[in-house]
Formats: sequence, C-alpha cells, structure tokens
Amino acid sequence: MAKETIKRKRVKVVTANVVNDVEKELHISDKIFQAEKPAGTENHQKGWFCAAICSDGSLFTDEADSPVRILEILSGAVIAWVDFRTSDFEKEACIAGTLLGFSDQLISSLSGESRLLYEDLDTEMGLKLPSIQIRLHEHPDVQTHTTLLLLRKNLILTIHPLDVDRRFSRLRRYSSKVLQKIPIDASPEDKLTVLLIRIIDQNNDRNFEHLRQIEEHGDELNKRLMNPETPRNILGPEIYGMKHALISYLNALWETVDVLHDVRYGDAEVLSDNTRLLEQVGMLAEDVRQQIGLAEHLSEVLASGLEVLQSIYNNQLQVLNNRMAMIITYLTILGTAVLVPNTLATIFGNSAFAMTPADRGWYIALLVVSTVLATYLAFWWAKKSGWFPKKMD
Repeated sequence: MAKETIKRKRVKVVTANVVNDVEKELHISDKIFQAEKPAGTENHQKGWFCAAICSDGSLFTDEADSPVRILEILSGAVIAWVDFRTSDFEKEACIAGTLLGFSDQLISSLSGESRLLYEDLDTEMGLKLPSIQIRLHEHPDVQTHTTLLLLRKNLILTIHPLDVDRRFSRLRRYSSKVLQKIPIDASPEDKLTVLLIRIIDQNNDRNFEHLRQIEEHGDELNKRLMNPETPRNILGPEIYGMKHALISYLNALWETVDVLHDVRYGDAEVLSDNTRLLEQVGMLAEDVRQQIGLAEHLSEVLASGLEVLQSIYNNQLQVLNNRMAMIITYLTILGTAVLVPNTLATIFGNSAFAMTPADRGWYIALLVVSTVLATYLAFWWAKKSGWFPKKMD
C-alpha cells in the first residue's frame, strides 16, 4: 500500500511538472486558461470540459478555465472526452492540442491544409467536421465553422469556436450518460469508436436542424413571389441569398460524408475494426446523404418557383405589350379617320371653290360622312390585317 501511495504521488508530481514545462515552452496566454465571459451571459460554460471513466470505474466530469486538473485525470483514464471552446480558434487550437499530448505534425497538417479533413498517424488521428450555423436576416446566412477532433488510444479532444451553437453544450450535459453506455469490457478501440460515433451524431443532428430553417425561409419567399406587387429589386437578392445558402449547406454536408467515408474505410489503428460499429458509421453517412437529397429537392423546388415567377413576369409583359399594341392600333385608326376630313377641308377651303355660308349644310354632312366612312374602312383594314392583338387567357 505504501508503494502504491508513493507511486501515485510520483505520477502527480510528474504530471504537474509536465504541465509547467508545456506552459513555459508554449507561452500559453492567460486567455486560453481564463476564458472570457461574454457580455450578457448568465449561464456561462467554461472553456474546458472533461468527462472520463477512471481506471477504478468511477466517472469524472468537470468544467474549468484551466486544463491542469484535466491533465491529471487523463493520466489514469480508461476513456475520456475533452471539449475546448475558444474565441480564437486559429491560434489556440494548436496550443490546446499540443498541451494534451498530440503531435505538432498532426495538428499542423489539419490546420495548414484546408482541404484535408482526415489524418491518420497510426497512434493518433485527427478529423475536421463542419459545424453549420445559420443567421436569419433578410435572407439565410449559412456559416460553416470547423470542429477539430483529435483522437488517441483513450482520448477524444474536440476543439471548436465559440460561434458553434448549443450542440456541444448539450453533449457536455449528458456526457456522463454517454460514457456509462460504453461497455466496460470493450477494447480501447471499440470504446473510442463508440464515443466518436456519438460526438459525430450530435454534430450531424444539429446540422440537420438548420435545413428546417432554410425551408421556413423558402416558404416565406414563396409567399412573396405570389404577390405580383413585390418589387423585383427585392426578390432578386433574396432568391440569390436562398440559393447561396443551399449551396453552402450542401458543401458542408458533402464534407461530412467525406469524413465519414474516411472513418469507415480508413482502417485507422486507433479505431475499431468491429463490423457492427463500422456499420453505424455507414448509417451516419447514409443519414447525411438523405439530408443532401432533401436539400437538393428544396433547391429544385426553388428553381421551379423561379421558373413560375419568370412565366408570370413574361405573361405580365405580354399583357402590357398587348395593351400598348391595342392603343397604337386605335390611334392609327383615329389618325386615318381624321386625315380624310382634314384633307377634304383643306381642298374645299381653297379660294378656287369659292365656298359661301350657303354651302354649310352639304359641307358639314360631307365631313361627317367622310369621317365615319374613313373610320370604318380603317378599322376593317386593321382587323383584316391582324393588327389587333389576341386576348390572353
């Protein structure tokens, strides 16, 4: 017993020394250990969170502004999940990963190459999952944030920006139940894979919820399209914003499919080869593909709505052209009808005819008859020539 006590004290001393050395070497700023509390936030979650099953079977969960206590727990944990949320993801993701024992090669490869979503270094591996956020203003603004997952034998570290919504907050809350469902007698690879599936599933579920928001905005846009008085200069940007939101959403989902495909067929050493667990990864990928199908269907519906809108505008333009053609035709008829009596008046008004007040009767009758006759002949000719536009149904 004395030897075990001395051994535990030595482990604690070594762990504390490692923490101090890492802090000095990396010059970790106070910001990474003392997470700033956003203004107006009452129930603020701290930057670091750890949920672990210890070697004695006990369950440990803790939130902290510093990972010192978490490092002590990880040294004797069977399986653990550590979550780190930061306001400066680009700068502090590398520091946090290095602090928890992941190699610079793994972190730099994932952070340096934006297209690289999966990296396997045998004893450790890393994934990049897209976390979708939507801000609804005049049109949905889809923002994709990177969630970094670093894995080794008994640990999964998730690093994400503060902008990522409540998906990981909920997972923190129910992390103890998640860990309790992991079989105690399972291999380390199986335990790690089960926990990874649960984390990815939580991220996917929240991503899927945003499609409903896009659909609701699309329904509101269709309502505006039905109103013929809606200005075109308003509909144009809204339609483009809707299409852009769907494209951004689909791109994020396809990235998720790529990550799941790499996990399913990558044969990583730290993950399980259990067929049942790998089938669950395949089911996650299938769920994402179904969401892609729904999003593409929504895009087709929006495209068909645009075609209907274009048809409505074309019909309105045709009606306007018909009205203008009708007006021009009648003006032509009236101009022709007035031209005949005007010509007669010019001719008989010449001094050669020596018109007197006694000629007033037949002269007025001539003008009236010539006007009526010219109007009738002009109308008959215009109608026979097909100048009148056809009525639109």
